[in-house]
Amino acid sequence: MRNGFRIGRIAGIDVHLDWSLLIVFFLIVFSLGGTLFPFWHSEWSSGQSWLTALAAALLFFVSVLLHELSHALVGRRYGVEVRRISLFVFGGVAKIVNEPGHWRAELWMAIVGPITSLVIGLLCTMLANGWVSEIDPDNPRQLLASLGPASTLLLWLGQINIVLACFNLVPGFPLDGGRVLRAALWGMTGNLRQATRWASAAGQFFAWLLIISGVAMMLGLRVPVFGSGFVGGLWISFIGWFLHNAALLGYQQLVVKESLGDIPVTRVMQTGFMTVPPDLPVDRLVDDYFLHSPQRGLPVQGSDRLLGMVCLDDVRKLDRKRWPYTTVREIMTPSSALVQVGPQDDMHKALTLLGEGDVSQIPVVENGRVRGLVRREDILKWIALYVSPDAGMTISSSQAG
Repeated sequence: MRNGFRIGRIAGIDVHLDWSLLIVFFLIVFSLGGTLFPFWHSEWSSGQSWLTALAAALLFFVSVLLHELSHALVGRRYGVEVRRISLFVFGGVAKIVNEPGHWRAELWMAIVGPITSLVIGLLCTMLANGWVSEIDPDNPRQLLASLGPASTLLLWLGQINIVLACFNLVPGFPLDGGRVLRAALWGMTGNLRQATRWASAAGQFFAWLLIISGVAMMLGLRVPVFGSGFVGGLWISFIGWFLHNAALLGYQQLVVKESLGDIPVTRVMQTGFMTVPPDLPVDRLVDDYFLHSPQRGLPVQGSDRLLGMVCLDDVRKLDRKRWPYTTVREIMTPSSALVQVGPQDDMHKALTLLGEGDVSQIPVVENGRVRGLVRREDILKWIALYVSPDAGMTISSSQAG
């Protein structure tokens, strides 16, 4: 099951929102509407503070989307296919199908995100300053009080985007700064795996700094830049934990891609599989096939051509009383809607499609006929047996998907 939903398509790229984004949305709205804006503007009504906070949260996510979209568009310029942009609790991520083919492409694709955030931040700050009346520059409280809702919103949005740009420039993978570091190391060494390993180590080091700083804050110590406080420390530690896992996983994923990229799916596909006819009643499908086979999905074949796939979930959605009167054809997923690969495709493509389609197996199809089934667990077993141990990998099915 997916953790979010699709909200639209921009420049041919799907935009998805993860449900975890609600956490940050409510944190921003409540911190601004309940604390910061009332402090800046004691004369504002409660409704004015909350509406401005709501607008600020929405515009912040628009700016994060623009940040990720800039990565995607520059990546496309260099031949990197970007299928989806996802916004989640820690910001956003552009889902790329293939890594950049050259260090210069990696460099420009990485650096454009912070540049975009910095430009947004500076423009918003300049616009906010342009709407401020002539006041005493040594009286910051009077400066803030003189701002209207629009200029207050722009000032906050400008500051937060500048902070976002600076944070992303930290040279720790997978942050944009870490990708810039990886591009530089890649250019110097000519070895993408080694460059990724070093950048990943830098990312893990920075993540541990965040974790240690967060723990110190929770214990009541004041940390430079971050300050002190239990809630703030807990949040900083959580971000550090996330970055540590992301840095480690980024290197693991590259090793997996290099290991699987030249291996055809025929090496691991299951050839001893059962197929079912399209006009078979569902009750017989259950009794004669699913109960006697380890397969969770069965190809539906007619006239030596793949017509679709039927899975246990399809059966569960059907009322038990209708099983004898419903055929497989009526509940199957048609071949036109199936995720599938050909025998010439590699295992990395199959693993990517398994994750994107949120399925456990996909058919290997050639000239309309099913030659085999590729299962997630079979690819993971191959990784466990053949991938070099220098990756330090522990890959679960959830990480791989």
